[in-house]
Amino acid sequence: MNLSYFISSRINNANKGSFSSLIHKIAVASIGLGLAVMIVSFLILRGFQQTITDKVVSFGGHLQVTRYTFGNMYAENPISNNLDFYQNPQDYPYIEHVQQFAYKPGLLKTQDEVLGVLLKGVGKKFDRERFLPNMLEGTFPSMEDTAVSTEVVISQRIADQLRLEVGNDVIMYFVQNPPRFRRLQVAGIYATGMEDYDESLILGDIDLVRQLNNWNDTLAGGLEVYLRDFDDIDKAQELLYELTNYSYYVEKVTDRNIQIFEWLNLLNRNVVIFLALILFVACFNMVSILLILIMERTPMIGTLMAMGATHGQLRRIFITNGMQMVLKGILWGNIIALGFGFIQQQFKLIPLDKDNYYMDTVPILWDWPIIIGLNLLIFVLVMLILLIPSTIISRIQPIKAIKFD
Repeated sequence: MNLSYFISSRINNANKGSFSSLIHKIAVASIGLGLAVMIVSFLILRGFQQTITDKVVSFGGHLQVTRYTFGNMYAENPISNNLDFYQNPQDYPYIEHVQQFAYKPGLLKTQDEVLGVLLKGVGKKFDRERFLPNMLEGTFPSMEDTAVSTEVVISQRIADQLRLEVGNDVIMYFVQNPPRFRRLQVAGIYATGMEDYDESLILGDIDLVRQLNNWNDTLAGGLEVYLRDFDDIDKAQELLYELTNYSYYVEKVTDRNIQIFEWLNLLNRNVVIFLALILFVACFNMVSILLILIMERTPMIGTLMAMGATHGQLRRIFITNGMQMVLKGILWGNIIALGFGFIQQQFKLIPLDKDNYYMDTVPILWDWPIIIGLNLLIFVLVMLILLIPSTIISRIQPIKAIKFD
């Protein structure tokens, strides 16, 4: 049996019910609580970032391909959907899905209210699965090849302002010369909690926009490109620039919604600072605790030195003792953090104000590389810090240590 491990285990057994036992529990609790807070912070942060990103991407894709437009941004110059990356997205490694869209501004009018809105026309290729988490009630408009659909999906905020429900009819006057109007039917209601969308955006059939603009079925206001991996967004943007000509504009979702992604990056920096403070406190506690244990065991250290124990063997005894505390703390930290994450994900116990946070409960995202990385970071960093107090052992003189009271 390893001598350092044997003596360390005997020390732990002998300390039960003593002051050292209390110090041992404080050390385990310090490591466990610190790690639990770190893991929970990242679970919530990653969940929050992913939820916000999914909401934004569901309305516009990772990349949008449009024509350069001067003046009114909604007076679109159409582009052709005969581009190869739209017709054959499977031939491009970064691209998962491509869909077309077109905007048309107008006024929704009921008997008592009038509201300015923006109709976003989408086609049969629209990724409804991505949009489904935003739906509150009703269904997405049905789109047929034989006729233009007049069904639309409106936001909960628009429905409240105009006092509309699923199945109601509403007249929309479109901004163009000469003005036109259409009677639309509310097929569904969505909510994202994001003002930019909920205040004015409704979804309908792109063929309705084509009909109003006198476009043929090969034209669209733009193309939305969804990627297999968000991290490939810069490479995919360069690829699309190469596949289109100078009159096309390829815009990233991070540029189109820069205020949202800058906010998410700011949250990242705040969490990093917060976790650095937790690490500092945990390391400081372990150094203090190991110093206390060394001071309490000074007579034992002197006796072992007198019997021929080397400084290296004595250091390994206390480092092994510290390692046992760290491993126990890591175990309890994971139990607490993962237990909390599972309970919150399943039962959604902690609510949020949707108007301020864009979601109604605290989100959880299981990012296992980060969880494993935090465990390794705590273990390696604390074990390195434990080398500092262990060097004090080399300064202890056996004759004085044996007489130590």
